[in-house]
Amino acid sequence: MTKNKKQKLKARIPRGFIDRSAADIRATDKMISEIGKVYQKYGFDPVETPMFEFTDCLGKFLPDSDRPNEGVFSLIDDDEQWMSLRYDLTAPLARHVAEQFNEIQMPYRTYRSGWVFRNEKPGPGRFRQFMQMDADSVGAPGVQSDAEMCMMMADTMEALGVPRGDYVVRVNNRKVLDGVMEAIGLGGEENAAQRLDVMRSIDKIDRFGIEGVRDLLGAGREDESGAKTKGLGLDEKSIGNILSYISSGISGASVDSIQAESKVEDDNIYELEDTQYFNSNKLTMNSLRRSEVSDYAEDGIRELDQICDLVTAAGYGTNRIRIDPSVVRGLEYYTGPVYEVELTFKIKNEKGQDVVFGSVGGGGRYDGLVKRFTGQPVPATGFSIGVSRLMTALKNLGKLDSTDILAPVLVTVMDGNEMGNYQKMVQELRNANIRSEMYQGNWKKFGNQLKYANRRNCPIAIIQGEDERTTGEVQIKDLIEGKRLSEEIEDNVTWRESRPAQISVRRDELVDAVLKLLAQQAEDRENKPE
Repeated sequence: MTKNKKQKLKARIPRGFIDRSAADIRATDKMISEIGKVYQKYGFDPVETPMFEFTDCLGKFLPDSDRPNEGVFSLIDDDEQWMSLRYDLTAPLARHVAEQFNEIQMPYRTYRSGWVFRNEKPGPGRFRQFMQMDADSVGAPGVQSDAEMCMMMADTMEALGVPRGDYVVRVNNRKVLDGVMEAIGLGGEENAAQRLDVMRSIDKIDRFGIEGVRDLLGAGREDESGAKTKGLGLDEKSIGNILSYISSGISGASVDSIQAESKVEDDNIYELEDTQYFNSNKLTMNSLRRSEVSDYAEDGIRELDQICDLVTAAGYGTNRIRIDPSVVRGLEYYTGPVYEVELTFKIKNEKGQDVVFGSVGGGGRYDGLVKRFTGQPVPATGFSIGVSRLMTALKNLGKLDSTDILAPVLVTVMDGNEMGNYQKMVQELRNANIRSEMYQGNWKKFGNQLKYANRRNCPIAIIQGEDERTTGEVQIKDLIEGKRLSEEIEDNVTWRESRPAQISVRRDELVDAVLKLLAQQAEDRENKPE
């Protein structure tokens, strides 16, 4: 009778989650640091909220069910209360502000970064865990706060190396859009779900165009593969009103094309860094004013007009910040201006076609979120950057160094009885801010130590055997030069004339010699031809 062999546990990762490499982690840290510098320049301070919140604090997007796990990951704690991993960073901030309402200084200007979690179907580029970086002004009622957010988004893109012309911050106002919804009979709390469906359809205009949105609002859409998306079934008049509104913006921005069309005066042309741009924001505003809208919508138009004046006065032309009625944002809690930053350069999609990269972040005014806790209105505005998506964009632009930092100098082990001496060498190197490590594997096979160093891309190996110890010396092996010599040099004359790949120095000169060799390697990298 044979024993049942215990089955090995299969190593696997849940769908929608990924492991991150050292290079990606360092690239992300570098990017977040640069973004944080911009936020701090604007007077924002960091804060951190936990990954778990009580489920009822996260917002009304959650369904009313016995297990609220649609859209979020939830569990019951020891106190029999539902908790959920945060869906975004905004709802936890609203809870934090309400809890600390009497202690914090208003306006409360803060930023934070962290992981958020979506219990949704994963797909290409769509994950269940991803990082966001938010900035918010709570207790700031005026649209000057919204205008400032738009300017800060533009400055963030440029701080990360995105050239002017490769991005644009697009701005709209939900008050105007809500007025349009009201005009077609979709006002009131009872129509909230259908309004959200309409907004999500409009939000796809960059992918499907005006006609694609028309299909989504009406009978439905069929893509090239034959897959069908059910439409919302709105009547033609309602669809026409919506499309007329979102088409109010002017997408072009060059003086020649737009000025020829509209025959405007020269004083409507602004010059920004040697590039002339027609102020298409004013044309968009004039088009919106000609529409028949409610008083509530007119209030939104006035707010957009103020944002135009503020960003123009600060020197931000329409090549950086632009009014665009097609911007809606997909969350119900927005109550005023909404905005998103879009990268306008083209990349290849999975079919090899040129497509615009698209949105990497956005936000807007949410004056009702804190009120859920306090019972009184607390104005707030803010935006969120999709860190992972933005990092992908920067890689496409060649603006983000995702390579690893310099690997450590390796102190090899030649004698197990001298571990203390080898550890002392490592500590001296670290005290001089040199990244270094002592070999921790099976030291008895010296060849394995050099193989390890090569796999780690170590720049230098330190070697001290009994002979070197007797003479008070150490060997410093230049692994980068040694690799180059073995790959490139074919004759003995060139070998003798080349820089030595291994030198002997006095033990008390170890740190200085390593610093000198690292500097030499760094100079070689800088001077290396492309």
